[in-house]
Formats: sequence, C-alpha cells, structure tokens
Amino acid sequence: MAEDKDSSAEKSQEPTQKRREDARGEGNIARSRELNTMAILLGGAAAIIAFGGIIVEALRGIMRYNFVLDRTLLFDTSAMLRQLDDSVFAGFISLLPVFAVLLLLAFLAPIALGGWNFSVKAIMPKASRMNPLKGLARMFGAKALVELAKAIAKVVFVAALSMLVLYINTDNLLGMQHEPTLAAMAHALNVLAWSVLWISCAMIFITLIDIPIQIFDHTQKLRMTMQQVKDEMKDTDGRPEVKQRIRQLQYQMAQNRMMSDVQEADVIITNPEHYAVALRYDQSREAAPVMLAKGADLVAQKIREIAQEHRIPIVSSPALARAIYFNTKIGEEIPGGLYVAVAQVLAYLHQLKLYARGRAKKPVLTANPDIPEELQHD
Repeated sequence: MAEDKDSSAEKSQEPTQKRREDARGEGNIARSRELNTMAILLGGAAAIIAFGGIIVEALRGIMRYNFVLDRTLLFDTSAMLRQLDDSVFAGFISLLPVFAVLLLLAFLAPIALGGWNFSVKAIMPKASRMNPLKGLARMFGAKALVELAKAIAKVVFVAALSMLVLYINTDNLLGMQHEPTLAAMAHALNVLAWSVLWISCAMIFITLIDIPIQIFDHTQKLRMTMQQVKDEMKDTDGRPEVKQRIRQLQYQMAQNRMMSDVQEADVIITNPEHYAVALRYDQSREAAPVMLAKGADLVAQKIREIAQEHRIPIVSSPALARAIYFNTKIGEEIPGGLYVAVAQVLAYLHQLKLYARGRAKKPVLTANPDIPEELQHD
C-alpha cells in the first residue's frame, strides 16, 4: 500500500544531485539522436569537401587502371580478381580520411550532451524490456506519437530543403553532360558534397529544438515526490534516531574523558553547589592555569566526588567559579583577567598547607575576588 501511494504521488520536486548521480550510474542520461546525426552529416560533408581532391585523383587512377589493360592480361584468368582487389584497396585508402572523421565524430557527438559515461547496468538485460505489453505501450504511447511527429516534420523539412538545393544546382547538374569525364567527376563530387552540407544544415535547426526537449524529458523522469526527497535525506544524513544516539555516545565519551582528567587537577573551585571547575597549573609547561573540566548540577557533583576520592582541594568561590565556567573552554588557559583571582586561590591553598604543618597562621580566602566586570556572570 505504501509503495502504491508513493508511486501515485505527484512528483513535484526537482531531482537532487544524488538522484542525478544514481541515474548516471545506471546509464540514464540525456542524449539527443538528432545531435549525433547532425554532427556525422555535417562532419562527413565537410570531410568530403576537404579531401575531395584526393578522392577524385584516386577515382581517376582507378579508372585508368581498369580501362587501360595490357593485351597479356586478357589471357590471364586471375587478372580480373587482382584488378578488383587493387581497385577496392585504392578506393578504401582514398576514403580513409573521411572514415576517420566519421569515426571520431561517432565517438565525440554522443558525449557532447551528457558527457562521457559508461555503465554496465545500461547493457544488462531487464525483464521490463522484454515485456510485450510494455513494448506495445511504448509503441502507441504519448512519447511514440511525439517521436512520430518529429520524424514527419524532419522528413518534410529536409525534403523541402533538398528540393531547394536541387533547384539551385539544376544548371550545374545539366551542364556536367558537356564537360570531359574527369572534369565532370570532380565537378559532380564538389556539387554533391556542398549539397549534402547544405541539406545537413537542416539538422542544426532540428537539433536546437530536440536538445531542450531531451533535457526537459530527462529531468521530468528524474523528478521526485516529497517522500522520496525525505527518504533520501534520511539515507544521506542518517536517520534522526541514529544521529541522536551517536551524539549521546559522543557526549558520554567526552564526559568520561573529562572526568578522568579531573584526577590531574590541582584545585576544584565550586559555586558551591551548582557549578564546579577543575584547574591545573604546572609552571614547568604552562604559562597560566588550564581548565581540565567543568560542569553544572549533577556533573558538578560528580566532579566534587572525584576530587574527594583523590584528595584534591575543593575551594568555594561562587563568583570565580561562574566566571571561569562561562569564559573558559575545556583544555584552554583561563582568561588573563582571572589571573589575579586564581592566584589568590592558589596562594590560599599554599598557606593552607603551611598551616597544616604548623608553619603559618590559618589563612582566610577573600570573599570578593578581583574579577573584571566583563568576566563576571550572575
């Protein structure tokens, strides 16, 4: 039921880049037969004009070779076959440049629209192509009628242009009967080549109409329904539930890594309940204290538990804890404006150690640390 609903839905969306790439991989690209025909006809006519002199000279040589026979050849039964072989070879050599041009155009013309593409899927047998009912539908479908109309219009247009070219060259064609044979051959070939060239120009007009039609038809076939676009986005970007699960795992890994870094901290500064930041200061490798971890609420509680487990000093300084929490990223040094306030905390811890050894008075941490106004956070 879902497939039927999707197949009957309106294909209102333009094909995506992935849709075009998939179609190209299957050999489904825009092609114009008229473009191929135009290129081959125009190129062939131009090649005949360019190499016409070589072809005429070859024909003259072949005629002399076959019409001027030595008397001894008349009694040689194998002479006829040799004459034929030599004539065919000479004719093929004279036409070889034209064949080369046609072969090159036969390869280049198809890739002018759609580019070069080779797909094994395009030549694989499909059951749908061998279905006689679908074959009849294609024969009598709307596309077949359009192709029939194009063919009729093409025949009428080319025939009209051919009649015009024939009318223009009537005097040349009739005058050839008064020319010597060899001169008439060269003249006839020249008239023929130019006539084919002008008649082939009709294909330029037909091709200019056919190419936009083929591009439009190809795009229409690739158009997508809204559901197809959504499904493709899910397949390309990942389904939302999978992406959410990946984000959860990434967050969990980051939290675990951050919590393991808490063990290296020199002090934990708290809010005291809502925020907690873990700082490390190693004068041998760091120019300023570095924040190893931070958290709010449950994460802050977890940081305090790890600190207690590893006997890391915990200092309650709400204003400083909030300032560090909101202005410092994990793994980065604290802002320069907080140096004095953090130095006061570190000095307090040092005095506290001396007090524990009986070498100093009990220290008191200042209640209002020196925090710049732009770094304060309520």
